[in-house]
Amino acid sequence: CHRPGGSAFSLITYKEARPWVVAIREETLRRTMPPWGAVKGFGDFRNDQALTPEEIELIVNWSEGGVPEGEEKDLPKLPKFPAAPKTNGAGQIAVTGTLKLTKAFRLDGLVPRKVPAGAPMQITAELPDGSIEPLLWLKDYKDAFAHPFLLRKPLALPAGTVIRGVPAGASVSLLPVR
Repeated sequence: CHRPGGSAFSLITYKEARPWVVAIREETLRRTMPPWGAVKGFGDFRNDQALTPEEIELIVNWSEGGVPEGEEKDLPKLPKFPAAPKTNGAGQIAVTGTLKLTKAFRLDGLVPRKVPAGAPMQITAELPDGSIEPLLWLKDYKDAFAHPFLLRKPLALPAGTVIRGVPAGASVSLLPVR
């Protein structure tokens, strides 16, 4: 989460979350929390942070039910967050506008590098056989989210594949399989 002004903070413990209950409820109902930015069902990501309808209902019921803390014995273990992949540029392909691949590329994910405010981005891969593979659709994405979108399964893109949908003023990096 982000505080007004842009600094990040966590809402993992009851003590951290309790003062924010109204904002948590409203942001989850608007589907702006947790920040994800990708449109559901367009691309399949292993690091999808979007909440399920059941998780949203649980949060709403908790907020409307007096915000009970619960019993310590019932708490789940604290989550272990996977390390973000190294995005040092090695082997990555930067895409601005439309790009035709000149050699085969095994795609592991995408990293938005620059997304103009309010600019939707619907990125597809048009394979040489004419089939279209949806890669990523961003709506209301903010550069402050700064996270990669990692495909559930790597995607083999043959030479001649055309990457489309990166609007003017935006850029995306294609992450290779390591």
